[in-house]
This record gives sequence, structure tokens and C-alpha cells, in this order.
Amino acid sequence: MNAVQILTLTMLLAAGGSDQLLRSGKCPNPAVQANFDYLGKWFEIRKLPTTFQKGQCATADYSLKSPGVVGVFNRELLSALGTAKVKDPAEPAKLEVSFSDDVPPGPYWVLSTDYDSYTLIYGCTEYGLFHMELSWILSRKPTLPKETTEDLLSIFKRLNNDKKLKCKICEFCQ
Repeated sequence: MNAVQILTLTMLLAAGGSDQLLRSGKCPNPAVQANFDYLGKWFEIRKLPTTFQKGQCATADYSLKSPGVVGVFNRELLSALGTAKVKDPAEPAKLEVSFSDDVPPGPYWVLSTDYDSYTLIYGCTEYGLFHMELSWILSRKPTLPKETTEDLLSIFKRLNNDKKLKCKICEFCQ
């Protein structure tokens, strides 16, 4: 584990990282969406709790900046402007997202999307003997049919992290 990983892990634990999924072992390597290319506005439907995202009903706007580089504008309690970059052109659904030059980019993998109504995002970072998982279910509208949400949660269940997925139904977001 390098110094940046130790510092990041220490900060996560001190800031309430217990809300996040910090587990022993290595990150899983799930399959990702083929032929990924999605831009526009998405509403947060559900997420795993994070230390950096405290509010509800976040939105994310994705715009193409250049080939393999996506601009990210998240809105919640505060706004955040970032960049997501494709790490390997052969797997365009595996992006690395960064919101600050001071923090290493984090994995942002699109596991599944139909481009028109839902997308399922997953990220996992290893910290020596441990790893931390992040997950989001996003929708083009502030709500998502229960059946679709359940189908997406079944994918999380296969990753064995569905038990901590907190409900963030955003019916009042516009």
C-alpha cells in the first residue's frame, strides 16, 4: 500500500468511512456494458452511502469533451465539476473519474444501461488488504419503475453488496 492509499484510507475511516463498504480482499471484476456511450442528464435513484455525497436526489450531467473524455457535472447539496476518462478504448464503459487534481481518479464502471431510462454504476478501489465499493442506480427521470430497480439490484446482489444499498428515491427532484 502506498502513502496516498494509506492517507486516503485513514481519511475515509476518520470521516465516517464505516458508511461505505470497506471490505477485506480484492475488488471484484464484474462485466461492464459493451459499446458504452451515454451522455446527458441522469437522476440518482439509489446509491451506496459515501463520505463525499451526503445529500439526496443528486443529478449528473455528462458531456463529451473529446474522444474518450467525458465532462461530469454533479449537483446535490454542492456542485462538483469533474472529468471521466476511458482507461482502455477496448473497454469504454470503464472510466476513471476525478473531481480534484489532489485526489487520484476513482473507477466508474457502467455495468448496465439501456441509454434511455437506467444505468448501473459500480466502482471499487483497493487499499492493501481492503477494498471500498461505490454504486449508483441512475435514471433519465426522477423515478424508476420498481421492476427495473429490482432487476438492477439483482446485479448488485451478484456482486454481494446489495445489503447496504440505501434507498434514495428522488420523486421530488426536477
